Amino acid sequence: MRKRQAKKRPILPDPRFNDQLVTRFVNMMMWDGKKSTAFKVFYDAIDIVEEKNTNEEKTALELWKDALSNVMPHVEVRSRRVGGATFQIPMQIRPDRKISTAMKWLISYSRKRNEKSMALKLASEVLAAAKEEGAAVKKRVDTHKMAEANKAFSHFRF
Repeated sequence: MRKRQAKKRPILPDPRFNDQLVTRFVNMMMWDGKKSTAFKVFYDAIDIVEEKNTNEEKTALELWKDALSNVMPHVEVRSRRVGGATFQIPMQIRPDRKISTAMKWLISYSRKRNEKSMALKLASEVLAAAKEEGAAVKKRVDTHKMAEANKAFSHFRF
């Protein structure tokens, strides 16, 4: 490595919940640098989750955090060439990568849903993920299955 590693920029907590994780999520969801629009979409989604929430002892933010942890993968496969053949090698994921992968999946599968607004899409994906169902959770299950199937190659680790 010639250059030194980039410094981690501090993320400001969001105005409503005072939570850095929310800001990180909104930053990922944002398009064309429109942060206030992204925040509006997120807060609308949280309000919809609050309305549709049947579980009384959990707030909408807690449900969102549950959804995020349900989508989080613990292992992933990485490609590695060994003697002309490419193997898929299961590896543990760093904690920060776990979170960002979960966020990316939650956002991308929300966007693929067939609801009217992004807030609705995100809300229904969050509610589904909190119940251990939905496309984002399926993605995590598939990733884990792939890692399980390629367990035999784990001795090729980097």
